Amino acid sequence: MKELITTDGARLAYKDAGGEGIPLVMLHGWGQTQAMFRHQFEGLAPGRRVVTVDLRGHGKSGKPHQGYRIARLSRDVLELVDHLGLDHFDALGWSMGVSVWWSFIDQYGTGRIRRFVAVDQPAAVAAVPWMTEREQRDSGAIFDMSGLLYLGAALAGPEGDTVRADFVRGMFSGEPDPEVLAFVAEEIRATPAYAGVPLLFDHCAQDWRDVLPRIDVPTLVIGCEGSHVHPDSQRFVAERIPGARLHVFALDVASSHFPFLENPPAFNAVVEKFLAEEPQRGA
Repeated sequence: MKELITTDGARLAYKDAGGEGIPLVMLHGWGQTQAMFRHQFEGLAPGRRVVTVDLRGHGKSGKPHQGYRIARLSRDVLELVDHLGLDHFDALGWSMGVSVWWSFIDQYGTGRIRRFVAVDQPAAVAAVPWMTEREQRDSGAIFDMSGLLYLGAALAGPEGDTVRADFVRGMFSGEPDPEVLAFVAEEIRATPAYAGVPLLFDHCAQDWRDVLPRIDVPTLVIGCEGSHVHPDSQRFVAERIPGARLHVFALDVASSHFPFLENPPAFNAVVEKFLAEEPQRGA
């Protein structure tokens, strides 16, 4: 594990390993860690350079008392790729990690991104009152505002550990693999409430629908039938990004928000096929 100190003094723990060629930079979701991608390091790194990072407030990175906004996390990622000298790379985000990439693209453009993989993230998480019902469905909104406020208060309250465990369990359909569920539940414990709650609120309050049509690099959108994120929301994302493709894992392949943990060979094969494709003529 290596470390980087950001311009505002946060300590980021990251891994950088694997082969040569275009690097793949992978960003995890809210409350989780780069260890979510442990099977991708095993399955993808032998043939390519793979970079992962614990976002501030997560995993083995520092837990400062500032910066828990998607925009700041995307700045952290910019500082990381600058630190590593990555002028051209593939970007993969999962859950909130997709939002961090969308913020990165919104602020810094796509000039350094060769290919983009977005895994199971709605275009807007909160159903704000000024959205129509159709817009709320299309965007994949998971919470209404009162539900989001209630969840934040509960996570910050005395029963926060129980609320957090229930929140994680809700991301799986049916009976999950006990080892996978236990692993996810343990990793999320590394994020303290003072970091996780304001970041969750900021994350859920964002609406990225206007960014999607401006993504001008080859993009793969991945959904999962068994996830709490409805596959229709991933179809909407793929339709809004010019030329994007969609892959939805069926229930018998993976049945949660965590396909890369549930079925690493299937997930890695889909990602590797997309990243290995030759550019289209004129691209």
